Amino acid sequence: MGFVFQFYTLIPSLTAAENVQLVTEIARAPMAPEEALRLVGLGDRLHHFPAQLSGGEQQRVAIARAIAKRPKVLLCDEPTGALDSRTGVLVLAAIEQIHAELATSTILITHNAVIADMADRVLVMGNGVIQAERRNAARRRAGELAW
Repeated sequence: MGFVFQFYTLIPSLTAAENVQLVTEIARAPMAPEEALRLVGLGDRLHHFPAQLSGGEQQRVAIARAIAKRPKVLLCDEPTGALDSRTGVLVLAAIEQIHAELATSTILITHNAVIADMADRVLVMGNGVIQAERRNAARRRAGELAW
């Protein structure tokens, strides 16, 4: 399993590649940190520290860290919650690409109802129980979303 949290929790004294490498040292068959960062569009930011990255770039480093161990399931808790819509779409596009390239099942928790249009299956929660469920016949791509 891979986890992407709303707040990136990157180690400030480590570069993007080093933040991702932390996970690869404990995984069985990890991808190289450079490959994980390339998958999220940060192949040119390997040696930058978190303070040198935008919020969206930091979130994409957190996604790279989560996928570097090649998880079968990726859990994302409000991955766009602290981002503006343009940057949020970049983060969603990275998650979308990972789903396509690694065949990772992705569970994304959000308060942003627009993001639900990307999903195969949508569950609406309220008071700790499922209030509604639907399947999207035609999913929208991250680049088609606006909020």
